[in-house]
Amino acid sequence: MEYSEDVTWPVPPPGGFTSGDLDLIPGLPMHVELIDGALVFPAPQSLFHSRMLSLLSPPRFDGRGNEGLFSAQRMTVWLTERQRPEPDIMLVRFEALESPDQTWFPAEMVELVVEVVSPDSEIRDRERKPRLYAEAGIPHFWLVEREGQRGAAVYVYELDPVNRRYTNVSVHRERLRVSAPCDLDIDLTGVLHR
Repeated sequence: MEYSEDVTWPVPPPGGFTSGDLDLIPGLPMHVELIDGALVFPAPQSLFHSRMLSLLSPPRFDGRGNEGLFSAQRMTVWLTERQRPEPDIMLVRFEALESPDQTWFPAEMVELVVEVVSPDSEIRDRERKPRLYAEAGIPHFWLVEREGQRGAAVYVYELDPVNRRYTNVSVHRERLRVSAPCDLDIDLTGVLHR
């Protein structure tokens, strides 16, 4: 792997970057996350990842019995001063809308976060991010995993408010049917159809 000598990498300050720094660092590529005060750069997206985002994206959520909520993609959620991850999809309360230029939503306005597992982000998607989302009090978390060549599984979790941990309430392989945080019915069998 070759690196260009023209690339300048941001140097973290003592103690790492803060959530407020993320919008101020010049030259950052799109979709950089902040996890534990460190910048996490995006990897190229796989076909599976892209298809799952299309399958679960805004038209599926918006206007389907979820008054007061809207879906957002490719934006970050401000959890703490050192945690500002970018879920693949979020379901957010309308009162979180402040400006067409905003780049993040506060955790208390987010009802659902969805992470589609990629090879480069397995540990973050399965372990670190769910823990951070739960500690921030986000009520619903879905983890989407690839199964075999053409299948997908959606693991649906709800927050236990006492322990601030997610509990798995269901797994969906052929059809995703849920009533919380919104009514949804999606055929998962055609994720990677021919």
